[in-house]
Amino acid sequence: MDGDILDCYRFPSPHPGIDVFVVTYMAQGLKVKGMLAAPKSKDVYDGLLYLRGGIKRVGQVRVPRLVEFASHGFVVFAPLYRGNGGGEGNEDFAGDDRYDAIAGLHLLRRHPLVHPGRVHLFGFSRGGAMALHAAVMADAVCSVAVWGGVADMALTYQERPDLRRMMKRVIGGAPNKYPERYRCRTPLYHLERLQAPVLIIHGERDENVSIEHAYRLERRLKQLGKPVTAWYFPEFTHYFPPPANRETVKRLTRWMKQQPTV
Repeated sequence: MDGDILDCYRFPSPHPGIDVFVVTYMAQGLKVKGMLAAPKSKDVYDGLLYLRGGIKRVGQVRVPRLVEFASHGFVVFAPLYRGNGGGEGNEDFAGDDRYDAIAGLHLLRRHPLVHPGRVHLFGFSRGGAMALHAAVMADAVCSVAVWGGVADMALTYQERPDLRRMMKRVIGGAPNKYPERYRCRTPLYHLERLQAPVLIIHGERDENVSIEHAYRLERRLKQLGKPVTAWYFPEFTHYFPPPANRETVKRLTRWMKQQPTV
């Protein structure tokens, strides 16, 4: 069953109060790898599905980042996406690999330390599209936070000449030739079913994922009457300086905990 854990072993943790594990779980019949970080104290916590950016070796899951979120009182699970870390299948850039995220939601809801009605989605960069897709396709998501997130795949193709070869290979061609393949991967066109409140975080000097993605996402959510909050940072790029990053993580985790249980 999707979200079932097949194997789990301990991974060295940089934090004395947080346990870290490497997990093998099921998604669409595939054995997929992920990382889990959980407070050692046996309490009931909010769950956080952390959806990374990049593809393959670019933008890999970093344990200190997961531990940072877990230290704010979350059980955090981060899929490595199919085909990575020894998992089965092939990552396809917000195509079928979005089911790895949905299976991760199921995994978190079944975790003994997680309140099943308080599971949040967090997506960074390409993971922003993954988080929005998962929130649309799954039920009972408490909130969604998108940080420097991709909202329009065709826009990413236009803005990032360095990614075009990869996108043609993975998606099957350019957006002018296969617009439906890019539209399928673009969450902007699928937000009608979204129920969870959305937080958008974006640096206005971001050259990896332009601020236009955030503007389009915010505009579309408002058109649909969906709850959305946007934090824009004029001075920052795709990566925030460490002090600003720590403060923003603190703010966004506090925002998540303020959202109503579903």
